[in-house]
Amino acid sequence: MTRRVGLLGGSFNPAHRGHRSITLAAVRRLALDEAWWLVSPGNPLKPAAGMAPFAARLASARAMARRAPIRASDLEARLGTRYTADTLRKLVRRHRRIRFVWIMGADNLAQFHRWRQWRTIARTMPIAVVARPGYDGAALAGPAMAWLRRFRRPASHAEHWAEWSVPALVLLRFRPDPTSATAIRAADPDWAELHRADPLARAAASTHI
Repeated sequence: MTRRVGLLGGSFNPAHRGHRSITLAAVRRLALDEAWWLVSPGNPLKPAAGMAPFAARLASARAMARRAPIRASDLEARLGTRYTADTLRKLVRRHRRIRFVWIMGADNLAQFHRWRQWRTIARTMPIAVVARPGYDGAALAGPAMAWLRRFRRPASHAEHWAEWSVPALVLLRFRPDPTSATAIRAADPDWAELHRADPLARAAASTHI
């Protein structure tokens, strides 16, 4: 039986309720069996300064994903991939009985043209873009959207994404969650220490996809 899985990549520095709420909304809207959070060992487009250790970020993601149809994974670290295009290519080859959809925020769509082989990503699986206040204008006016616009599908058909030929793009709008990783780090600069010491998080780290 073919499964339907959404993929959300990111630094998760740390993971927070905004990640969770948006993912659960996408699970419902896209009729997914589950979603996978791909915790990046190192985002080439983000500065290393202020980035918590990978183990702490992964632990925070696994803690936030508990009791939900979400699996937080160290898959990119295990695959040894640095760029999303390479990760997705390997995933599709490895899991032939799964249909994947790439989920990202409008802030990422605005800079999608800076991602390595971004057109290859769009040709690998459908893309669902979640609206984010303050970023939607730049996303819709950006270089990537100029190319992707012809492949846009109506949001009312979002649950049929597994039947679409690629490239295919759907824009989704959910109630925004104001939670910010930047604000969390500012309020608690030592948040990573808690996750590093959490025995439940360490136990969860043994779960692989």
